[in-house]
Amino acid sequence: MISYQELLAIFWQGHNPTWPNSSRQYASVIFYHNEEQRKAAQESKEQQEAQCDCQLYTEIVPLSDFFLAEDYHQKYRLRQTPFFANAFKDIYPDEHDWIDSTAAARLNGYLGGYGTLANLQEEINALGLSPQAEDKLVNIVQRD
Repeated sequence: MISYQELLAIFWQGHNPTWPNSSRQYASVIFYHNEEQRKAAQESKEQQEAQCDCQLYTEIVPLSDFFLAEDYHQKYRLRQTPFFANAFKDIYPDEHDWIDSTAAARLNGYLGGYGTLANLQEEINALGLSPQAEDKLVNIVQRD
């Protein structure tokens, strides 16, 4: 679990919000559940605008219905790393189980550069990887 503040920091690091939204599908949007989150989102946007001295096209809107992205968007970093993607496809032959897997989500995060070596060492045994895959993941996380 991470805080809303941490989630906002990851959001701003993860994309370029200086382009106008060309479609709803790829819009830059921050969702909030309550007034406290709305204020935090607005403050973070203002901080980002001040840092870049530019206009950001990120909308801040209340959360309503949520729809998962198409399957091919799920676990993007994991899908881009065939060695690990194949390891998880062996564990979860049904793609929807793989998409819903917390372990796959955690691995996807590490492959995306999120998480520390200390975090990984605490939870690596719970990911269900082979010893070879564990070693490979540790090497990847150590480089980042």
